[in-house]
Amino acid sequence: MRFARENFAFSGNRLAIGRLPVTGLHDLLWWGLAAAIAVLSAVLLWMIVTPVSPLGAWRPAEVRVMSPAARATLFGAFDPFNRTYAPAAGTGSETVTSLALTLFGVRVNSATGGGSAIIAGADGVQQVFKAGAEVMPGVLLAEVRFDHVGLSRNGSKELLYLDQSKPAPAAATVLAASPAGPVGETGSSPLTVQAVRSGISFQPQVAEGRVTGLQVSAGADGAAFRAAGFQPGDIIVGVGGKPIANAGDGVTLLNSLKPGGSVSVTVQRGGQELPLAISVAQ
Repeated sequence: MRFARENFAFSGNRLAIGRLPVTGLHDLLWWGLAAAIAVLSAVLLWMIVTPVSPLGAWRPAEVRVMSPAARATLFGAFDPFNRTYAPAAGTGSETVTSLALTLFGVRVNSATGGGSAIIAGADGVQQVFKAGAEVMPGVLLAEVRFDHVGLSRNGSKELLYLDQSKPAPAAATVLAASPAGPVGETGSSPLTVQAVRSGISFQPQVAEGRVTGLQVSAGADGAAFRAAGFQPGDIIVGVGGKPIANAGDGVTLLNSLKPGGSVSVTVQRGGQELPLAISVAQ
């Protein structure tokens, strides 16, 4: 009987101890959630009633507009079409040259800042001049730009622009006036792609370890060589406006010849660079 009372008492204590933790954990969770809700509500209220910035009323920054004088100074020294060029200070105003020269084309080298230009004198003969070369006695090609060139004449700078006031001349007219004469015919036989491949040889010219051009030589009877407008000693330094850079450019030149087409090349002849077009028949 004593054992039973002790067992009952133990069972009663076990039941009482089992109920107290369950009730305390429930209350703890409830009060924790209530506290979190209260804190978040206070934060939300604070965000609504206080300004965005801790420094007071926030206002957007105003647009800063340059003065007319500052804009004139900025754009007077900036060319959006040629960003590497800025007029030198103290050189004075630049004038358009009055010399009897005509600018037919330019090639700007952005990597070196130089370039070359096709210029004709009063006789109408077109020649290629590199930057720094003498165009005529006392006149140097000082710089090459995208639509004009700068000439140095007796210490002053003059500009020569491309003439865009009239349509470009027909290709046949330009070829007929070329120093090489009309091209594309060998007597009564037209110049064909096969005649160029078999009658003209293009060998790379190497200087200082790199290819600088293609030496042109005649094959067979030389008929195709003469019909294309080449002369002994000619060296091709450019094809399609791009300079010769490797030995494979000769193969590229031959592959670009198509029946009825024309390929423009730049030929070094007698210390000068001349434009030449190789035209083949259908």
